[in-house]
Amino acid sequence: MPDFLVSPVRETAHRGDDDLLTAGLGLAGLRGAPSAFTEANAPTPEELRRRAIQGSWKGIADLGPLGNYGTLYGSTARVSGREFQAFAKLPHARSPHRVLLQVPDAFDAAARCLIVTASSGSRGIYGAIALAGAWGLPRGCAVAYTDKGNGSGYFDAADGSGVALDGTRTQDPAAMEFHPGDGVVTDAGIATKHAHSGDNPEADWAQCVLQAAHFGLAMLDRAFPQLAPFTPHNTRIIAVGISNGAGAVLQAAGVDAQRVLGGVVALAPNVNANENSRALYDYNTEAGLLLPCALTDAAFDAVPFARVQGRVPPPWSARGAALAERGLLHATAPAAQGAEARERLRASGWSDAALASAASSTAFDIWRSIGATYAASYLRSRVGEMPCGYRFSVHDASGKPRPATPAERAAWWADGSGIPPGAGVTLDGSDAGDTADADLRGLLCLRALWTEDNPQAKTLRDSVDATRVQLPPKELPLWVIHGSEDGLLPKAFTSEPYVAWLRQNGRAPRYWPIAHAQHFDAFLAFPGFGDRYVPLLPYGYAALDALYAHMVHGRALPDASAPGPAAAMRGPVALGAAQLGLALA
Repeated sequence: MPDFLVSPVRETAHRGDDDLLTAGLGLAGLRGAPSAFTEANAPTPEELRRRAIQGSWKGIADLGPLGNYGTLYGSTARVSGREFQAFAKLPHARSPHRVLLQVPDAFDAAARCLIVTASSGSRGIYGAIALAGAWGLPRGCAVAYTDKGNGSGYFDAADGSGVALDGTRTQDPAAMEFHPGDGVVTDAGIATKHAHSGDNPEADWAQCVLQAAHFGLAMLDRAFPQLAPFTPHNTRIIAVGISNGAGAVLQAAGVDAQRVLGGVVALAPNVNANENSRALYDYNTEAGLLLPCALTDAAFDAVPFARVQGRVPPPWSARGAALAERGLLHATAPAAQGAEARERLRASGWSDAALASAASSTAFDIWRSIGATYAASYLRSRVGEMPCGYRFSVHDASGKPRPATPAERAAWWADGSGIPPGAGVTLDGSDAGDTADADLRGLLCLRALWTEDNPQAKTLRDSVDATRVQLPPKELPLWVIHGSEDGLLPKAFTSEPYVAWLRQNGRAPRYWPIAHAQHFDAFLAFPGFGDRYVPLLPYGYAALDALYAHMVHGRALPDASAPGPAAAMRGPVALGAAQLGLALA
């Protein structure tokens, strides 16, 4: 058994109506309403797992009827097998992370393939199932997951409860995946592992991925003792991830001294390479402050999510005047303020295409939620002491904090994304003093933690510096895929400087910038949004196909040129192969 485990291993079988890939829901069930609990206050581990898998699929893949998922590309095939799950811990960490291995009954003993992945965003343990699981399990590969020190194991200070290994609630600190420590007062609100673990989990993503790989090998020994030992020398190990999960596998590639990984595929990575990159916290807080004003510009009139019933949301209209009042914009007329904010963003590296798709992140309050959570994490804030006056809580009908109900707490592990708001947990800001733009004061405070010169800001920037990626081995096959119109993690700040840095240092990564692709495949089901963009997942599957054929069958890797998708405009017609520019089986 790996010495980094801090819990027993929970082994479960998943066959018949409860398979590995969709928990028995199939494509229709994944698309449907949230999977029901028989008893809302006390769902079973099986019910929680089913709903967690469903939520992870919906958060990553385009499952809409026009997306053609499962027909044109991807798979929701029923895959029977076993799961092995445990809590693992790094030697210096205060909080553990989850590791999980899914082993199909039809494991390909000849190929001996292990896919290693990390959750996207701050999601729970199944957060990469639509990428790694959907590609690997139907092919007979085992899939090892880590939540990389994030996840939805929320702790509620009101009743001292957290999440046990099986997803149910517990008040035993020793059995929780995350406990914020002693001295938590009952009115401190809700703690999440990303924000309140006391660690800087982003700096540990690499080691979490490598622990997941070693856990996967050890559990394969347990699952198939007649084929043991499974080692990096006799097992093909491919690391793959999307968004933060992609950043995690690139971090792992840079510190893989034992050469555990045989190949890496990274989709839309949150990667911070060098001085030519921009850290997520930097451009996130910049966007949170300026984009609402910039989106009032007439250039965004036809952009999805930039207008509500043809009108600019009132808080966005108020942002320009508020910034001008503080001397952060020079223009005085509203139209000129929008144009100035837009030009400021373009001058700092944002493309027009990235700004257009970033309207969705602004409409869904993503900038503020990321900024508040990451600031708390980088500063190692305790629950109830988040920077800039933020906190996580549950609200009553009038918008005031109240205790969570047992049913609400019970669903958090399955429904939470790891970064509130969501699953009934809200992000409360500081008293704004300006009802027209209630978020401004908090956003100014978050931005100041990056731009000012004081001890707290220096601590935050030092934490960000600790997340810089290192160079991978020269011989490692490595694929980077990024939507050219990504407005959450723009490629100009992430993949492009990373790939250039690799090439300057003698590496030969394959880089696919995908035209007409943005960050969120799941958003493509929204009216008007899927008409504008193509999904990113099929390009990840295609890269995995090629890497698998190279590692298992010895085929040459294809040339490094990117596929050329046609314009995404599908209108009322389902997505077709010609729009992707891929040779699909």
